[in-house]
Amino acid sequence: VQLQASGGGLVQAGGSLRLACAASGRTFSFQSVGWFRQAPGKEREFVAAISWSGGSTSYADSVKGRFTISRDNAKNTVYLQMNSLKPEDTAVYYCAADSAPLRTPATMATMRDILEYWGQGTQVTVSS
Repeated sequence: VQLQASGGGLVQAGGSLRLACAASGRTFSFQSVGWFRQAPGKEREFVAAISWSGGSTSYADSVKGRFTISRDNAKNTVYLQMNSLKPEDTAVYYCAADSAPLRTPATMATMRDILEYWGQGTQVTVSS
């Protein structure tokens, strides 16, 4: 399995970006796919997740109402639409996937350290 994250960049506060996580390999085994982020000097934190088949979602409180996660199974791609960006959203964003039977989007947040697959990060920088 490979996860390829893209779409990061530099944007002004209040702006928008859309990240994409393209998956290849045994994607049929996925239960959920999520986005995490890591700012300098901080731990990697959960952002959002979506179930691979059913479309249920979960969001961190800090991004609710601003970020939207979606998937396109035909393209094996998960998107993160980020609106109303703030300087505190600046971080390297990573996508992750897991095939454990009970790995719902809500559990992605607490199971960060044991998730099976990780992509490389994409840098998001929000200027004030």
